[in-house]
Amino acid sequence: MEGANGDGFDAVVFAGGGCRCFWQVGFWDVAAQVLRLRPRVVGGVSAGAAMACVLFGDAMADMLVDFKARVAANRRNLYPMNVFRGEPVFPHPRIYRDTILASLDATRLSRLHAGPDIRVLLALMPRWLGPRAGCLLGLATYHAERLRRPAPHAALGHQAGFETHVATVRECRTPTEVADLILHSSCTPPITPVYRRGSRAVLDGGLIDTAPLATIPASAGRTLVLLTRPFPPAAIPRHPARRYVQPSAPVPIHKWDYTSPERVQATYDLGRRDGEAFAREWHTRATA
Repeated sequence: MEGANGDGFDAVVFAGGGCRCFWQVGFWDVAAQVLRLRPRVVGGVSAGAAMACVLFGDAMADMLVDFKARVAANRRNLYPMNVFRGEPVFPHPRIYRDTILASLDATRLSRLHAGPDIRVLLALMPRWLGPRAGCLLGLATYHAERLRRPAPHAALGHQAGFETHVATVRECRTPTEVADLILHSSCTPPITPVYRRGSRAVLDGGLIDTAPLATIPASAGRTLVLLTRPFPPAAIPRHPARRYVQPSAPVPIHKWDYTSPERVQATYDLGRRDGEAFAREWHTRATA
């Protein structure tokens, strides 16, 4: 093993990906214990930020049970007839927020404050655009990014005029403020409402970078980057201070699928298997 942190990783990045991020949790549950992962700084975006918060708040077991119960009770990802009732068409924001608030209390918030510095990426809409036009630009940017060569890091958000904003969980005084920050980092209209951070409208920080290196100070040292979908080997950046880890197979759930506890569990289980494989590989290299 390298360095004071056992494995030598001083920072960890949790990529976004909605429900695919349950892979990160399964991976972490195994690898963190075996390799004694104790990062000083953690970066996250969207659901990756949520996973980081529940992991370092020691709330993951309760959150997994709670979320699976909520999605088991949710029949569909879209309720179009709710338009005529004045109710939300998408159930995701309510389930997402309620799960976070059920998982974090004052004690767990204190653990978050005492643990690594968890830094969350948001995309600020261009000042020259209103929220509606900003959402349309964000949607167009997202689809244009998908047409590019697959890569772990987004590139078009900055070019389209979106601004980087990094907030730290240590600034959140209540679990509600943590939930607000995570929802702001996950803002994806029309599935979610348009959120504001102060006076600025925000969108999912994944528009800036789906694996948010911008959250990690340059002085942080070696960084472990946890992705949420597999990429071709040629697409993974080569950097001496970074180690990228990705699912070994396509993740069995869509990022906005809030209907299947079975697929949530299967995603978590895939993460555990990959965490076990990573730990075996690391031990083999360390003892060679």
